[in-house]
Amino acid sequence: MCGRVALFTPPAHLARFLSAALAAGLDPQGTPSWNVGPQRPLFAVAEGPDGRVLDRYRWGLVPAWAKSPEIGNRLFNARAETVAEKPSFRAAFKSRTCAIPVDGFYEWDHRPGANRQPHYFTRVDGEPLVLAGLYEHWRDPATDQTLRTCTVITTEPSADLEQIHDRMPVVLDPDDLEAWLDVAGHEAGERQSLLRPAPTGTLTHHAVPKAVGSVRNDGPGLIEPESTTLF
Repeated sequence: MCGRVALFTPPAHLARFLSAALAAGLDPQGTPSWNVGPQRPLFAVAEGPDGRVLDRYRWGLVPAWAKSPEIGNRLFNARAETVAEKPSFRAAFKSRTCAIPVDGFYEWDHRPGANRQPHYFTRVDGEPLVLAGLYEHWRDPATDQTLRTCTVITTEPSADLEQIHDRMPVVLDPDDLEAWLDVAGHEAGERQSLLRPAPTGTLTHHAVPKAVGSVRNDGPGLIEPESTTLF
């Protein structure tokens, strides 16, 4: 699963990186965080009538048919193997794909004796990670307000991660962005083929402080390497 990320690069830079426009009213500098969990804001790029737009979405998908936004508490990840068929995700997979840029993500070591040591994963080349996601617009019948939400798609781990965890977020290659985002011009089967582990050597990681386990903790110290006796 992927349930914690770092997101400190300014939205203006993320938009340029993904060749997208900033949504109206979005602060170009944003508010940096090194400990973003579900129900917190993420940025995502989706195709609009005038091209790609980067906007803010709440992490945890709320399908349009949901009676309450509380369903989003458990829909912050979607499995690549079933995303096209599961009722919670299939409509979004068909027509509402997005790319979610983050600086890195955390996974907790699940090996026997690992004492749940958190590890921070980033790209080897230092560029932002672009995760495959889905988005929805949910209208609150009580207030008539629209809630924008998203989910991160996960898949089997690559060799970069398999010793730490049995799932990883789908990391999109920049060359695959058009095929993922342009749902009108690409078949569902083509998009499904993109939901694969990142090539070995894409990611690097190191152990980090266990303070990241609580979203009440934040700051750049959370991604600093921490010595561990596990290796």
